[in-house]
Amino acid sequence: MKIVGAVLEDIGSPRPFAASRPISVRELDLDPPGEGEVLIKIEAAGICHSDLSVVDGNRIRPVPMLLGHEAAGRVVSCGSGVEDLSNGQQVVMAFLPRCGECSNCHTNGRLPCTPGSKANNAGTLLSGGVRLHSNGQDVHHHLGVSAFASHAVVDRRSLVPVGDDIPPEVAAVLGCAVLTGGGAVINAAKPEPGESIVVVGLGGVGMAALLTAVSLGTGDVIGVDAVPDKLERAMALGATAVYSPGQASEAGLKAPIVIEAAGNARAFETAVALTGVGGRTVTVGLPAPTAEAVIKPLGLTAEARTIIGSYLGSAVPARDIPAFAQLWREGRLPIEALISSTITLGEVNQAMDDLADGLAVRQIIRF
Repeated sequence: MKIVGAVLEDIGSPRPFAASRPISVRELDLDPPGEGEVLIKIEAAGICHSDLSVVDGNRIRPVPMLLGHEAAGRVVSCGSGVEDLSNGQQVVMAFLPRCGECSNCHTNGRLPCTPGSKANNAGTLLSGGVRLHSNGQDVHHHLGVSAFASHAVVDRRSLVPVGDDIPPEVAAVLGCAVLTGGGAVINAAKPEPGESIVVVGLGGVGMAALLTAVSLGTGDVIGVDAVPDKLERAMALGATAVYSPGQASEAGLKAPIVIEAAGNARAFETAVALTGVGGRTVTVGLPAPTAEAVIKPLGLTAEARTIIGSYLGSAVPARDIPAFAQLWREGRLPIEALISSTITLGEVNQAMDDLADGLAVRQIIRF
């Protein structure tokens, strides 16, 4: 079938992207779903730093590639072997499928699926296949999803059904920002009653971590970011206090749990420095592969501190997405507050600029 999608043609184009236009919105051919796969009509897709990191070259992926990994949509049809989804059902897409068979899939979310990671790096679906084409050329899948398009074919293991009561834009954000940021708090940090939580980096993932921390009510929740508008938003979402990185250092801020969600080496250093005696630093940001940070190992040993890496919020999507959806239903997790704007597919290059400039938390493409 013919679809329209946003295809990254070149990696590392100069800024501004609105001028260099590395992403083209064009017609493509989409194969029908194969065995274990599902055709989805996309209704909403979020723009995340993981998309930007491919555009700017911090994450090298094969191109051309149809971008987009945080999305929600409706089932159109199912390939053979898929019997637990029905046409018209709303689903959330998870950007790291779990095969359920490898040793990593038996770590309760702590480690990413090995075949899923391999497929994501190769730009294929979990089966190893490619369902997108243009003028006889394969177009690679982004993280098994490729949601910046009118339709997508994805592996069933990349999908989590959710109720029709959840608006598409809220459902979309469940698949990455909330799963990653919220999961880092619940699954990796595992706060105890009375423990305060600091979040360093208040983009979509960091703000979702902050919202989740507020919903738990274990202790103070403190936001740290260099952008004043993001600090104001954090206060409006229930933060106890907010600081710029310099202010946090000058104030001698320390906490038992610090979540780093900026994907920046200096932010990681800040997060480690803000972690108190016996505390946990959870890092979920994805810096450039060449980025290096400097920390003092003695502080880890002498103060019994721990650094925890958390990918996809150490989550099991089929378990955690419904749990976060329920928190939203109960009014404890106002996910819609993460959405800073709604845009069209044609505005995707400008949206990457806005994200890079720190002007957006979550921009949502509506179809």
